[in-house]
Amino acid sequence: MIDARLLPLQRALMAPPANWLVTRGVRADHITLVGCGIGLLAALAAAFGFYGLALIGLALNRLADGLDGAVARLTTPTDRGAFLDIALDFVFYAVFPIGFIFADPAANGLPGAVLIASFVLTGTSFLAFSVIAERRGLQAKDYPTKGIYYLGGLAEGAETIIVFAAFCLFPTAFPWIAWAFAAVCLVTSTTRYLAGWSVLSDP
Repeated sequence: MIDARLLPLQRALMAPPANWLVTRGVRADHITLVGCGIGLLAALAAAFGFYGLALIGLALNRLADGLDGAVARLTTPTDRGAFLDIALDFVFYAVFPIGFIFADPAANGLPGAVLIASFVLTGTSFLAFSVIAERRGLQAKDYPTKGIYYLGGLAEGAETIIVFAAFCLFPTAFPWIAWAFAAVCLVTSTTRYLAGWSVLSDP
C-alpha cells in the first residue's frame, strides 16, 4: 500500500552504499544471495527464541533487498537477477514465520500456517498477473524499474516487514498479529483477483 511512496526515499538512501559496492566489484546477485542467507539465519534465530537477533537479521535482509536493485541499476540489470530477487523474497517471506512456529508450536502453529497460506494467495495472484501482463506488454506506472510487473495491494513489502518486526518485538502477540495480517492478505488477494479479471479480460 505504501511501497510506491517509499520508493524515492529508498533509492536516495541506497545510492551511496550501492556506489561504494559497485566500485569494489560487488555484483547484485551476490547481495541477493547473501541477503537470503541472512534472512534464513534470522528465521533460525526466531526458532530458538533469539528475537533480537531475528530482528537484526530481518533488517539486514531488507537492506540487502534494497541494495541489490540499486547495484543492478548502476551496472547491468539481468533477467537472472530479477528472478533471484523476487523468488528469494518469497522464500524469506515463507520461512520467517516458520521460525516463530517452531518457537511455540502450540500457540503459533495454526495462525502461522494460516498466515503462510495467505502469503501463497498473495504471491500466486501477484505472479500470475505479472506473467500475463508481461505477455501483453503492460507496465506498472508506479514501479517502472521493477524486473516484473508489480501489482500493488493493501499488503505489500513494507507492511509485511512492519508485521515481521512486530513479531520480533512482541513475540507473545504472534497469534493475534498473524491472524490480523492474514485477513489483510486475503483482502489483497481478492483485489488482485478482481484486477486480473477486469484488466486481463479479452476485448
